[in-house]
Amino acid sequence: MFNKTKTDNGFGIPDPTPSPEPQRAETPAPRPAAAPAAPRSSNLSTLSAGVKYEGNISGGGDLQIDGSLKGDVRVARVTIGENGSVEGSVAADVLEIRGRISGSIVAKQVRLHASARVDGDITQEQLSIEQGAWFQGRCTQAKRDAAVEPAVDRYKPEAAAKPAPMVAKDQPAPAKPAAA
Repeated sequence: MFNKTKTDNGFGIPDPTPSPEPQRAETPAPRPAAAPAAPRSSNLSTLSAGVKYEGNISGGGDLQIDGSLKGDVRVARVTIGENGSVEGSVAADVLEIRGRISGSIVAKQVRLHASARVDGDITQEQLSIEQGAWFQGRCTQAKRDAAVEPAVDRYKPEAAAKPAPMVAKDQPAPAKPAAA
């Protein structure tokens, strides 16, 4: 931090070695601006290229698929690499596809890159399809309220508060009390 020139080594003899000057750090050349990356969690799992996996995968982290998977996927964030493929359903908050999926997709955000091939139905809140992507199936936009709230008419609160009386099929309906 501070440089102090020392001329005396404590014994009355001048110090012959000069103190080094602080080196200036060169500023690195600015990099070209890239697309802003989405924040990623530190718990990323990867199915590497050349790996063939059979079974279901579920969890709360991120998954990068560069190999081949036969089974269902249910994680927070899924990225299918250009050589990756999934044969099964995929459910995620964020799904980026550069490879192949053969099965149904349910996600909040779905992005089909130019190299993507999807054969199956997509249910999503947001969908982005780049030019060159191939998609065969139906696309349904999920409503944000329906995914979060129960299927009760929120404009009729009395419908949720007062359930219908239940009567067994084999028993007659209860008799009303006689008025006196």
